[in-house]
Amino acid sequence: MKLSDFSYPVPRKLIAKFPANPRDQAKLMVVDKKNGLIEDKKFADIVDYMKKGDCLVLNDTKVFPALLVGKKEKTSAKIQVLLLRELRPEEGVWDTIVEPARKVRVGNKIYFNGGKLVCEVIDNTTSRGRTVRFNVAGSMLKIIDSVGLMPIPLYMKRDPTEKDKESYQTVYAKQIGAVAAPTAGLHFTKELLAKIKRKGVNITTVTLHIGLGSFRKVDVEDLTKHKMDSEHFEVSAESAGIINETINTKHKVWVCGTSTVRCLESSTTAGRQVKPSFGWTDKFIYHPYNFKVTDCLITNFHQPASTLIILTSAFGGRELIMRAYKKAIKDEYRFYSYGDAMCII
Repeated sequence: MKLSDFSYPVPRKLIAKFPANPRDQAKLMVVDKKNGLIEDKKFADIVDYMKKGDCLVLNDTKVFPALLVGKKEKTSAKIQVLLLRELRPEEGVWDTIVEPARKVRVGNKIYFNGGKLVCEVIDNTTSRGRTVRFNVAGSMLKIIDSVGLMPIPLYMKRDPTEKDKESYQTVYAKQIGAVAAPTAGLHFTKELLAKIKRKGVNITTVTLHIGLGSFRKVDVEDLTKHKMDSEHFEVSAESAGIINETINTKHKVWVCGTSTVRCLESSTTAGRQVKPSFGWTDKFIYHPYNFKVTDCLITNFHQPASTLIILTSAFGGRELIMRAYKKAIKDEYRFYSYGDAMCII
């Protein structure tokens, strides 16, 4: 497989700027790997495909308002700083992405919240990446909560709003640490999850804090040469036990989101068992790949040539997934983070 195998046009009108309301009334495309059939449903209908004894695995990472908008010293130019990872909390040092990067150099200072919060650029990391040091040491979460915005994707071409603090977050989000939402999970409501539980489906969670690694542009034609950024993940002993019981009793494991797939596939044994794990993963999944845990995948409609569509195609088969995407465009499904959903069974 080559990167160019995952190129397709997405009309701008199909890129969702806002979520469906209510969440579970988004469209759902159900793709059957065995017979190639494709059905059009509503997301709330997903419960009809699940059976008693199955297991639904969710990523409970929580997005924090990681987007800071400030002014550059002297020029007062507007600068956006996306917080990626806290490197040295005791020194207030963070790994970030800045926009517009061409205006931000080592030694520059950026002021936020009327000058109460200040960062100085101390290093360049990538073309848009900067290491910065804030004037606040220790945990900055309280400050970030008060001055930060939700880091909605740039392709939405709009400013974040207060509503995004709720809508760009799953209803089961718990573990703070992501700068992007596990967007397939945005379609679930508490009522739908309760209905799934009543059907006898076990629901459990794992954690993978989504950074820009999942979305960083793949710039090599040979997929074997692409390197994912590392992201922190955790699978508890309780969750591993629930998933393994599902596997051992021949029921299906429903995995919500590509981040959850990567978390689980980073935590498996040779005997198709999930082991409790804690650490960092840079796992990049592309064809051919033997999925050890995932029986059914819930996902969104992704950007062309992204690691997300490459993983989805590895699971569903490129030819079938590309046919599904062609239909999605024809039938005007909504694409990307706030878009509609696909379920591969």
